[in-house]
Amino acid sequence: MGIARLALAADFVPARQAAVARGYLDALIVAGLVALFLITFVIRTFFIPSVSMVPTLQVGDVLLADEIAYRVHAPADGDVSLFTPPLKAAAREDYVKRVIGVPGDTLRISNGVVYRNGAALREPYENQPPRYELAIRRYGIYVDGTPLDSRVADVPPAPAWQSPDRIPNGFYFVLGDNRNYSDDSHVWGFVHSNAFVARAFLILWPLDRLHVLER
Repeated sequence: MGIARLALAADFVPARQAAVARGYLDALIVAGLVALFLITFVIRTFFIPSVSMVPTLQVGDVLLADEIAYRVHAPADGDVSLFTPPLKAAAREDYVKRVIGVPGDTLRISNGVVYRNGAALREPYENQPPRYELAIRRYGIYVDGTPLDSRVADVPPAPAWQSPDRIPNGFYFVLGDNRNYSDDSHVWGFVHSNAFVARAFLILWPLDRLHVLER
């Protein structure tokens, strides 16, 4: 009888180990499928090629960006966003900039300070104060007193504005954190809402810079 019980126990141990192994394997397969789904349909990586977002983003950083975010809500002030460049910008690949103004906002830059809706922004992410003056007024974006030319910058015609001094509906104003070395809205105008493709939320690489991006 004792021998029989030992034999049964010997058979049971490998069977239990096999069941545990199958459980782990199933979990790994499910995790792999979930990761593949996320990478394919929800999350994308983005390589930083320029200094326009220093110090927040350094050349060579790899970001994770949420491709679902702007399908469920509009871009918000402070978002680090990926978008297709305006038609009049000299680029083919997506841009990454920070959203500074949303539809209905007033915006101006004076003496190196950005004012949104009359209040000075606290911008700990900024590399250096902008060396240009800027104001949204009279249905245009004025930089150092001169309006951006709608033939070379994305500034909608006056009938598309709801107010002469507020960002029109469907448009956003973006800047690089490295203000004086950034090709952004102070050069080529607004970004249309349809152009936004993802919201960056994490620096993935290099590992010593791994952290969540904050507004």
